[in-house]
Amino acid sequence: MKKLCLLLTVFGVALTTGCGRQEEETDAPLPVVGKEEQITVAVIPKGTAHPFWKTVHAGAAKAEKELGIKIQWIGPEQEDDRKQQIDVVQNMISKGVHAIVLAPLDEVALAAPVETAVKRNIPVVIIDSGLKSEFQSSFVATDNKQGGRLGAKRLGDVMGGKGKAIMLRYNAGSASTHNREEGFLEEMKASFPEIELVSTNQYAGVTKQSALEASLAMLNKYGDEIQGVFTPNESSAFGMLRALENSGRAGKISFVGFDASHALVDGLRAGKIQGLVAQDPFDMGYQGVKAAVNVVNHKAVEKRIATRLAVLTPENVDTPEIKALINPELEGM
Repeated sequence: MKKLCLLLTVFGVALTTGCGRQEEETDAPLPVVGKEEQITVAVIPKGTAHPFWKTVHAGAAKAEKELGIKIQWIGPEQEDDRKQQIDVVQNMISKGVHAIVLAPLDEVALAAPVETAVKRNIPVVIIDSGLKSEFQSSFVATDNKQGGRLGAKRLGDVMGGKGKAIMLRYNAGSASTHNREEGFLEEMKASFPEIELVSTNQYAGVTKQSALEASLAMLNKYGDEIQGVFTPNESSAFGMLRALENSGRAGKISFVGFDASHALVDGLRAGKIQGLVAQDPFDMGYQGVKAAVNVVNHKAVEKRIATRLAVLTPENVDTPEIKALINPELEGM
């Protein structure tokens, strides 16, 4: 009878501990992964359609193969669907993945789901775009403000430091592109005071079609008076490129964009784009997964891991270094 009582007591303690898991604080120890248990990391991008995210996926897949883990790649269909991304995060929490790598669509809206994950002992690594939270284990991303500054320097140089220009923003709530936009504005004001920015408050939206429509509207209004344009991401740059082509202004207005899809690089080679600020999305996916696995394995990680930036020009686009950046090995993608 004493043995039975002891077993029931132990069982009761274990049950109570398990039921109280949701209430654990953020400094609670991470669960120990058994030697025979394969680590599963959910990688949740802002979307899955753009070439940028496919390259992030390739980098994550490289880490998966290298580390012998399992990634679950899943994201919202549209890059403005905050609710769907929140639902994905919550679903991964319910599934009990060992860690989450997240590119938040909204720096505020995704803070609560991340907090929930961490309180349930699921570490979160943020990639690409910042989050207003202290719960993430690490932040792996481009220095986006510096990227905006590089874009401004390139545009100011090709404009000869004079004239009028416009900036087409991406989408409200996106921390990464907001930082690029702010970096661009700061650098233009500091280094090119003779360039007048006649419009900086219009948004492209999250699709290439919405970006095309917004770009055409801006060119219809300002196209005859401006000498320069800046856009802060791949979809806004693509929409602006097509608008410049459709209006007969491609190559006549200096254009600097952000990101380096095949279509944009082709535009650079054709003289329709004068500069592209390129990130390293492959390294972002790779480093994000590596950091998450290190946290699960109780290894130290840096709170901020920066990935590289480069400015593509018609002169350097075909150099070996730039080719390796914009055409990484995308095995199985």
